[in-house]
Amino acid sequence: MAITGAGAARGGAWPAAGPGLRLGAAPQAGFVVAGALALVLALRAPTGLAVLGLAAFGLLHNVLELRYVAGRFAVVLAGPLLRLLLVLVTGIVVCRLLPPSAYSRSAEILLAYGLLVAASWYGLRSRPVLLAGAVAVLAAAAAGSLSFPAYHFVVLAHLHNVVPLLFLWEWSRRLARGRALFLALQFTWVLLVPALLLSGLLDGLLAGATGATGTAGGWTARLESSYTPPAWLASHLGLRFLAVFAFLQTMHYVVWVWFLPRYAPEAAEGFEARVPALRGARAWALGAAAGGVLAVLFAADYAQGRALYAAVASYHAYLEFPVLLMLVLGAAHEGASVRIEEKT
Repeated sequence: MAITGAGAARGGAWPAAGPGLRLGAAPQAGFVVAGALALVLALRAPTGLAVLGLAAFGLLHNVLELRYVAGRFAVVLAGPLLRLLLVLVTGIVVCRLLPPSAYSRSAEILLAYGLLVAASWYGLRSRPVLLAGAVAVLAAAAAGSLSFPAYHFVVLAHLHNVVPLLFLWEWSRRLARGRALFLALQFTWVLLVPALLLSGLLDGLLAGATGATGTAGGWTARLESSYTPPAWLASHLGLRFLAVFAFLQTMHYVVWVWFLPRYAPEAAEGFEARVPALRGARAWALGAAAGGVLAVLFAADYAQGRALYAAVASYHAYLEFPVLLMLVLGAAHEGASVRIEEKT
């Protein structure tokens, strides 16, 4: 099948914008209220928000995000490309299930860049010069990640919470009016609020800014080490990065658990056509049941539960990157021919 950049929807290959609609005040207000509550909680209880949010919504949002991506971008996630991506992500899952080591981290990094190379190949193979440039950039980035793996995984953790912005930008193409306001709200919570937190202007409201001790302090220190660039761990910036992560993670859940299931039902319908066994409320039931099991694991042994979650979550966390890369390539080269041969 042929995909012609961002304009491919006209030919029926790349996903069309979706049914046109006018977004009322309620969903816009929903983002404002959710953002305000998430910010207050991230300031007053960043550790609790990060841990309890993951336990409550981690696996549920995994299921719902995979449902959206597989349904909305079925034309991309199909045939040999889908099989290749699943093999690569499964390799990442294996790496995360192995005891942590320099070898498993390096293997995960290489497999992650392999996903992006695969997407670049399928998206740019009819344009060899651009393909060569993309591969060169990815090779340089991979070299940097392999040289500084701790930074790679910190960036990856925050980047995963930011990528809903691109999915919301793509979704907003269907808006007949109010798109500018909608996107302004998204850029506010994705970029402006984290910048405000990192600037230190809200340090006076940040709980534990003077240092925490005991069990709570131990949890905070562990989370700070996961979400703060290593060079800044010795400073007071760790708590700021933790607050940023807790805030963005919460808004990430708002997008996948509330907004897109409600305002993009055609994506769920597309997924259900491919996976009839998860029609209707079954996907929600699966996510809720898996989340309940995860919560029990967290209560029994948080470290082991977190490791298992990180492995299972690889499918939703890593599949979104090649899809977004192809989306950006299509948007940047509208009208250019991108061929994907789908063999069944």
